[in-house]
Amino acid sequence: MAEDVVDLCAALLRFDTTNHGGGTAAGEREAAEFVATHLDDLGVPACVLEPAPRRSNVLARVPGSEPGLPALLVQAHLDVVPADPAEWSVPPFAGVERDGFLWGRGAVDMKDMVAMVLSVIGGWSREGRRPRRDIVLAFVADEEDKGDYGANWLVEHQRDYFTGVTAAISESGGFSHRVGERRLYPIGTAERGSSHLRLTARGRAGHGSRRNTDNAVVHLVGALGRIAALDHPVRLTATVRAFLERTGEALGVEVDLADVDGTLARLGPAAALAESTVRNSTTPTVLNAGYKVNVIPGTATAEVDVRTLPGTVDELLASLDAVLGPHVTREFLEDQPPVQAPIDSPWFDAMADALRGEDPDAIVVPYCMGGGTDAKAFTRLGIDCYGFAPLSLPEGYDYRAMAHGVDERVPVEGLRFGARVLDRFLSS
Repeated sequence: MAEDVVDLCAALLRFDTTNHGGGTAAGEREAAEFVATHLDDLGVPACVLEPAPRRSNVLARVPGSEPGLPALLVQAHLDVVPADPAEWSVPPFAGVERDGFLWGRGAVDMKDMVAMVLSVIGGWSREGRRPRRDIVLAFVADEEDKGDYGANWLVEHQRDYFTGVTAAISESGGFSHRVGERRLYPIGTAERGSSHLRLTARGRAGHGSRRNTDNAVVHLVGALGRIAALDHPVRLTATVRAFLERTGEALGVEVDLADVDGTLARLGPAAALAESTVRNSTTPTVLNAGYKVNVIPGTATAEVDVRTLPGTVDELLASLDAVLGPHVTREFLEDQPPVQAPIDSPWFDAMADALRGEDPDAIVVPYCMGGGTDAKAFTRLGIDCYGFAPLSLPEGYDYRAMAHGVDERVPVEGLRFGARVLDRFLSS
């Protein structure tokens, strides 16, 4: 049985759990069975649940020494996005260790977290240790699509399993971010909402050679041009405000909340952690129209990736409706609200303490994630969800380019650092 966090992560990377979306995937079953068997061998009974064939989720609970304390959920997804082997330097599902990194699809999104958690529990088992509070584990399917076979399904059909859980940790936080000689560690305390839209333009079908002032393609392109030109105003959430103030103070940078763009410019590399979350965004991503070059279609569609900050959804949709025009309608493909967790809380403080226990110079700040995670599902159970999958990252390593990117890889020593931090946090 693998015990080292690097060996565990390599083993997980060798399972092809590609999620192609639309309900089709290679399936998470083998990876889920690996995780469940590993937990069983450590004395932690685990169950595998499948809402559909091969779409597997693992649930388990590690009993704490003080069962009266609120429980903590650790949730991580087993599926990954597709990887084209022709684009990669190594086979994406080989779990290759090279140049101090472990390479493979899912190395940072997010089989590294699964491996770190299994490693921590393995250490507890060998040393006869227990956490103070119950630790509920959920290793889930389908995060890279809509979560219908994963977190959303668990929340709807297995909600009693999470009774007593008040907080959760998962991906996209706790990693080191270098600013000169300083190391920021952003902990995710919020994430923007996902209000993905399909736009449909309607017009008069006809021959491409004839004059047509009611062309659905033209209507759609016009609407998309106006959407692209929208100037979304700055809207500071509690998390982003705290990030700017605390990061500015730590770096000795003037923070002017009346001039957020100027403040971001002064923050240098630290600005990358906030520049996408001071505003809403509306990004056209998919176009579909026509079937033959000499035929004007009667309809044309587009999909728009819309990300919303807390308290701004109605404002954003009103601004979109104002520029769609009379021939274009919208419908939701997905509508998940923003997520917020308390910044000034014992949970945040404990995460910060765990980071500083391994890196005394750590500057720990809250931040808002620009994208979305399964926190949107578990928040519906009243659970405060944090992004905390700690890693120590070397200089020059572009963490934000790794998830969903080519040659995804995670530093070996960074994994070991993360496992130690998680052990400190989960034990306490």
